[in-house]
Amino acid sequence: MQTYRTFIAIEVPAEIRRQIAAYVDQLRGLFSDVRASWSREDNLHLTLKFLGDVEVSRIDSLSQACADAARKVDPFELLINGCGTFPSHGKPKVLWIGVGYAGVPPASASHAPASDTPEPLLSLHAAIENKCAAAGFAREARPYHPHLTIARIREAKDSRALADHHKQSGFPAQTFTVSDVVVFRSELSSNGSKHTALSHHRLG
Repeated sequence: MQTYRTFIAIEVPAEIRRQIAAYVDQLRGLFSDVRASWSREDNLHLTLKFLGDVEVSRIDSLSQACADAARKVDPFELLINGCGTFPSHGKPKVLWIGVGYAGVPPASASHAPASDTPEPLLSLHAAIENKCAAAGFAREARPYHPHLTIARIREAKDSRALADHHKQSGFPAQTFTVSDVVVFRSELSSNGSKHTALSHHRLG
């Protein structure tokens, strides 16, 4: 039985990915002794749902569920700004750049966004969860906290200094229009992961 390691995501524009990659290179240069897996420029996506191994015969069903979900939400603006870590206290394991809405600061990674804030991204996420569940795919048990992962820390040594610098330095605010969602295949290798788009689905 052939399977694809699969996830659903929003593509980040190339110019913003280039700026994030330059920021990552700066961090790596300043903290070259920290052992971490750094995200490559071409793999910077805003994940909406990670499905893991999906039978190839079910990819069409997954793509149709995404198409149905995408039609329920109109295009909207997202803000890329702010830096943090998972966990927010203690030994850092993940470095991230925040995601929010134009005019509204990004939500804290340790708290859900305010329920009275217009949240088209969360509406899109909920629609994808609902349509995927109806097609027989498992729901994500954890709350959704949108972010862009830029590094996964492999060893605690010197990682606190890196995390503190990351959180204090910030990232210049960038906005872009979300107009579609993508079903991706992720292939793991000794050189890192390779992400290939399987299908694109327009919003609205």
